[in-house]
Amino acid sequence: MEIRASTVLPARREPIELHTADGLTLVGELALPPERPPVATLVCLHPLPTHGGMMDSHVYKKAANRLPALADLAVLRFNTRGTSSERGTSEGAFDGGEGERFDVAAALEYAEFHDLPSVWLVGWSFGTELVLKWGHDPLVRAAILLSPPLHRATDADLDAWAAFGRPLTALVPEFDDYLRPEEARTRFARVPQAEVVGVDGAKHLWVGEPYVRIVLDEIVRRVNPAAHPLPTEVADS
Repeated sequence: MEIRASTVLPARREPIELHTADGLTLVGELALPPERPPVATLVCLHPLPTHGGMMDSHVYKKAANRLPALADLAVLRFNTRGTSSERGTSEGAFDGGEGERFDVAAALEYAEFHDLPSVWLVGWSFGTELVLKWGHDPLVRAAILLSPPLHRATDADLDAWAAFGRPLTALVPEFDDYLRPEEARTRFARVPQAEVVGVDGAKHLWVGEPYVRIVLDEIVRRVNPAAHPLPTEVADS
């Protein structure tokens, strides 16, 4: 069976709630490999909620639908404060990336409390700003950025990540609306441990199954190299 945009592979999926230090309850989902413990964990930070970003933004939904089965990864997705999806609405209101520091901390606290292994932050667009500003936690092994705009995240945030020392990979679309590969390489030069990967033909929202596959493949290449490259077909169930 070919893996298509709508393919949902087996996983142990459970609704979760995160509780922030400033008293909010956030809704989310944890997807685990169907039969084995995960080898690593993706904590996914979604695009801008004021422009439709949420835990079900398509790259993350497809990650949760495929990577537990194909790469033995745990995928933790959640709605930041004030954000709605099919799972529900997280309490609070969008705070431009400031109050969301507590949301990031709550997700990492959940991962730690539930003994989820080898935690990687994955941010997309607005989510990359949250990674760079608030992701400096000892639990975090590394981070992957999808379409980083470097709008709210400043050079000071990049310098802080450089000092943090954890690996950083930025997947930058050739035709991104905000930051393209050449400029991204210049900006991320402040972070010695950063790698910028330009993706030919892609745009900010990674629309199209070929680009989703590239993103998921690049994530797995780093997080669980033994499962790379991801298959494009699976046995019929």
